[in-house]
Amino acid sequence: MTKKIYTVRKTKNGRDTIVSGDLQYIKEYFSYTLECGASWNRKINRYPKTIKSFISNLQKSYEEVEASCYERTYVKNITDKK
Repeated sequence: MTKKIYTVRKTKNGRDTIVSGDLQYIKEYFSYTLECGASWNRKINRYPKTIKSFISNLQKSYEEVEASCYERTYVKNITDKK
């Protein structure tokens, strides 16, 4: 069985970072951000099961961690729809 590859774009201060991989790899890549967000807000799921849930929880984590920042980080799933 082939794992689905997702592509996530993280934008901060006008700079984009592209991360591609299966859901497990992407969760590991952003695990520290999810952990920090969950430490501030218990409703943030550190172990999401779908890419949609992952993007939602990651965005909430960035909102918690960067609460007083003017330039915030935004994440988006840019995986090709096939």
